[in-house]
Amino acid sequence: VQLVESGGGSVQAGGSLTLSCTASDFTFKNSNVGWYRQAPGNLCELVSTINDDGDTYSPDSMEGRFTISQDDAKNTMSLQMHTLKPEDTATYYCAAHPHRILLEPTSTNCQQSVTGLYWGQGTQVTVS
Repeated sequence: VQLVESGGGSVQAGGSLTLSCTASDFTFKNSNVGWYRQAPGNLCELVSTINDDGDTYSPDSMEGRFTISQDDAKNTMSLQMHTLKPEDTATYYCAAHPHRILLEPTSTNCQQSVTGLYWGQGTQVTVS
């Protein structure tokens, strides 16, 4: 399984950015999928998820500024980010699993904190 993120970059505060995640040898439909982020020195954060029933979730800490979606025909997952703030600067990771739930992380390293998932390599988002 390979997950590949794209769409990261630099944006000014208040701007928007859309991240995408494509998969090889994995189908997003009817799977648990989502996004995490990690800034240097900070805890890994859960950004948003879609469960295998199609229900979306985003922690209150994301303030409703992030919208997750998936395109089953293209087998891609996206994260629309609006009203970006400098504190949103981080590496954003796509994660997925056909059965395992995407849990809230409890340490600085996303992959070590939420084990057993498939992970992308990450894409950098910088907000200035």
